[in-house]
Amino acid sequence: MAPRPAWKGYLKLSLVTCAIELSNAVTESEKISFHILNRKTGHKVRRQYIDAEHGKPVPEKDEVKGYEVDKGKFLLIEEEEIEGVQIESSHTLNLETFVSKDDIEPIYLDSPYYVTPADEVSAEAFAVIREALAEKRMAGLARIVLWRRERPVIVEPYENGMLLTTLHYDKTVRQPDELFDEIPVPKLDAKMLAMAAEVVEAKKTSSKSTSKPKAKAKAPSAAKQPPNAPTAAKPKAPIAAKPKAPTAGKPATASKPSSAATKTPSAAKPKANARS
Repeated sequence: MAPRPAWKGYLKLSLVTCAIELSNAVTESEKISFHILNRKTGHKVRRQYIDAEHGKPVPEKDEVKGYEVDKGKFLLIEEEEIEGVQIESSHTLNLETFVSKDDIEPIYLDSPYYVTPADEVSAEAFAVIREALAEKRMAGLARIVLWRRERPVIVEPYENGMLLTTLHYDKTVRQPDELFDEIPVPKLDAKMLAMAAEVVEAKKTSSKSTSKPKAKAKAPSAAKQPPNAPTAAKPKAPIAAKPKAPTAGKPATASKPSSAATKTPSAAKPKANARS
């Protein structure tokens, strides 16, 4: 089953427009999640919003977002008001400027999404935009609203589709000189440097091989049962068949193992800042 799109809208390059869908390029299906339980009963617990002054639970219908304009004074914002503020990037991904992917430093790259045409009608226009970017070896910069937040993004050709990567704003990224300027620069020993370089050369590998898991994680141990919890009945061991006695006059022969063989299973350097 195809993953549910994270965003639906339109991709626009000048006069060429097509309907597209964004799907998460990274899956969390392998992520282990835990429930919070009541240790005494073994039941799941749920969270509630508590009034900070009265200490009582707040019903969901009375929960509202608020922006603090002064100490202890809040501007209430209803969900309908948030949805009513529609900007172009809520539904349209407009490629306005273009850069080389190598001109963006990796520290500004955030989350990747696959871009695909939303329907057959959009496939041709989608291919035109993709091939135009591929021919010029360029990526398009745009803005998009994801999860009610506008983000700068970069869109580039990727195999038969395209890849969209959200970017961090410049003001949210700490500059390296805050920390790196304090690192001392010692005089390097030539022999130690040569030895380290040899180790790097001997152990180099492809980036694809590093992303493959080497071993399966062990299953977690069974959680303790809460008091008075019913215990599962022990399965009975199967009754072994009684071996036949050898025929008189003939020595008993050991059965030969099966001869069937078991099959062994087969086993971009950016530089410019993305500024708001």
